[in-house]
Amino acid sequence: MNKFCNITTRNELADFLKIPRKKLTHILYVKKVDNYYVSFDIPKKNGGVRRINAPIDDLKTVQKKLACALWECQKDIWQERNIIPNLSHAFEENKSIITNAQVHRNKFVLLNIDLESFFDSFHFGRVLGYFEKNRHFRLPKEVATVISQLVCYNGHLPQGAPSSPIITNMICQILDYRLLRLAKCYKLDYTRYADDLSFSTNNRAFISKMPEFMLSLLKEIKSSGFNINDKKTRLQLKDSKQKVTGLIVNKKVNVEREFNKNTKAMAHRLYSQGDFYINGNEGAVNQLEGRFAFINQLDKYNNKIDKSGRHSFRTLNSREKEYRLFLFYKYFYASNKPIIVTEGKTDIAYLKSALKNLYMKYPKLIKLDGEGTFELKISFLRRSKRFSYLFGVSADGADSMISLYRFFDSKSGDKNNYPDLYGCLEKKCNCQPRNPIIFLFDNELGNSSKPLSKFVSQVNLDDHQLCELNNELWTKLKENCNLYLATIPLPKDKNECEIEDLFQDNTLRNKINGKTFTRQNNYDTSKYYGKQLFSEYISKNYKNIDFSGFNKVLDNLNLIVDHFKM
Repeated sequence: MNKFCNITTRNELADFLKIPRKKLTHILYVKKVDNYYVSFDIPKKNGGVRRINAPIDDLKTVQKKLACALWECQKDIWQERNIIPNLSHAFEENKSIITNAQVHRNKFVLLNIDLESFFDSFHFGRVLGYFEKNRHFRLPKEVATVISQLVCYNGHLPQGAPSSPIITNMICQILDYRLLRLAKCYKLDYTRYADDLSFSTNNRAFISKMPEFMLSLLKEIKSSGFNINDKKTRLQLKDSKQKVTGLIVNKKVNVEREFNKNTKAMAHRLYSQGDFYINGNEGAVNQLEGRFAFINQLDKYNNKIDKSGRHSFRTLNSREKEYRLFLFYKYFYASNKPIIVTEGKTDIAYLKSALKNLYMKYPKLIKLDGEGTFELKISFLRRSKRFSYLFGVSADGADSMISLYRFFDSKSGDKNNYPDLYGCLEKKCNCQPRNPIIFLFDNELGNSSKPLSKFVSQVNLDDHQLCELNNELWTKLKENCNLYLATIPLPKDKNECEIEDLFQDNTLRNKINGKTFTRQNNYDTSKYYGKQLFSEYISKNYKNIDFSGFNKVLDNLNLIVDHFKM
């Protein structure tokens, strides 16, 4: 069964969602759906609180599966019947408050309407009726009833459930099409973001027609089962500040200056005092990252990167530099775990697999909980595209570690280094870096063309550090910060080696689909497979692979963590 509309019974619904039938029965009729919720309040931007009712445990899993099934069903409907995708910009793939606001950018007239008690408007009977009567579903009453039971709380769609967004958008499609038709009659652009309706135009004649438009709009909204929140109806002309879902749209789509100013002030207080506040409450680092990421998302949307796609991290705008400083603080100063920076992403897969295989020997680096889930006590730096852009490093590769090192080195001559950040935190709030940062290289110290040798040459290790690196395979790079350099042990018969050399020969000779592993970048794909596929094989089969060659590397990670805490 691969079509949602083919479901005829509760058991078939359970099978379709890949949920044990007994579990579905238990949720519905034994424990009962309303007992699977936790409720809490979150503050609104303009005062007051918003009540969130969030599902837990098995019900949350069921709702997620149902939401995914409905989303796939909706895409099939659009494709098969050539229907225009949702006009909603909320809870949709590749849409956001930014795409919603962009439609209304630089318009003479902007009208914002708010629907009253939006989620409460979707009561049990309305949800049941939709799945039972909508021509794209027409589900039997038993199935429509079960779905409604699974997605409703206290008789309504709850704000906080993963199934509510897709269902509200599906039910609102008729309203959206009606309002789009009405908007076209008045030469207006229309979008909806959940309960926020926005209309805009450059047609100055609309002002005189607005009373007539509002009567028609009210009629359509009421006939669709909603009411307008009159207190939030806003008409904004071009010579005033125009906002759509909290974003300024007079020219470019942007946040209010106060938001950016406050975010910057919060970050500077964090660096100087060790804490910051949002709306009077102590803030968390993740909240601040969300604010920076949102501002940065708008910068990206407004084409801050030049058209060629090339850039220099030395020419970032001021907001990007603030974001970079925050990320430096988060990852390299305030990380709650030791950070390992590897040459490539396959190295991460190898080390994680080795830790899972040898977890009993390295309790400081990894633990296994009572449910059989591994929890790493170290973390690996993942160089996302945005991180790479902001720090001027490649998404992969060892040369980027030299670029990262410059941010730690006050002697590098680089104006973008942050050694003063450490001193500032230590003096003003008696803070120290929380964990070590470990640059881990392949052992190729004797080859001047290889990454480790280049790095050592660039950072000018003294004789003592070189001796430690050769003999102990690790050394502290700078006395006044938390940065360490480590490499892997050399096999007895080699003068240099890569991390793959730590595997046993029988592992390296393993064939996949008749192909042999190669470390070369350019190879005959009919005969060989590369590092990515090899790392996937290691990750899947970590229980049965001999990782004894990794013991020295993991021992040294232990030693570095202990050394840092001394």
